[in-house]
Amino acid sequence: ALGLPLALAIIGGQPERFAPLVDLYKKAAAEAGHDPDQLPVATHSHGFIDDTTEQAAEKFFLPTQAQMNVIGRERGWGPYTRAVYDEARRLRGALYVGDPEYVAEKIVLLRKNLGVDRFFLHVNVGTMPHHEVMHAIELLGTKVAPLVRKELARDET
Repeated sequence: ALGLPLALAIIGGQPERFAPLVDLYKKAAAEAGHDPDQLPVATHSHGFIDDTTEQAAEKFFLPTQAQMNVIGRERGWGPYTRAVYDEARRLRGALYVGDPEYVAEKIVLLRKNLGVDRFFLHVNVGTMPHHEVMHAIELLGTKVAPLVRKELARDET
C-alpha cells in the first residue's frame, strides 16, 4: 500500500532547495516500512502559460504582484517587484511562466531534481481574464504535458 503523498507548495526560491525535505520524507517512510520508490511526490507552484514567453511574462506579472503583496504583508515580506518576478521566472526559479516548451523544460528539471511524480500549476484566476486562464490550461494539457512525458520517457528508458 502507498503511504501518504508528499505535496510541496513551492512559491519562492529555487525548487531544488526542497530536495532535503523529499529525502527526509522518503527516509522516514522507509523506516516506517514503506517502499520509498512507491511514494508519490507532488509540487504546487504558481505559473502561467501563453503562446510566447514574453506574452506570458507580461500578462502574469501584475496579478502575481498583487497576490504576492497580499501574502507578503501577512508574512512580513517586502514589496514584490518586477526584478523579483523575473528572477523567479528563470529556469531554476519557482514561477512556471512562459511558452509551453519553457514550462515543460522547468517541469522536467523539477522531476530530475526532486523526483516529482505530479505537478500542480496554480494560475491566478481572481484577476486574470477567464479566456487567458482557459488558454493556459489548454496549453498545459495539449502542449506542456506531452512535451514533459516525451522527455521523461527518453530520460527514463
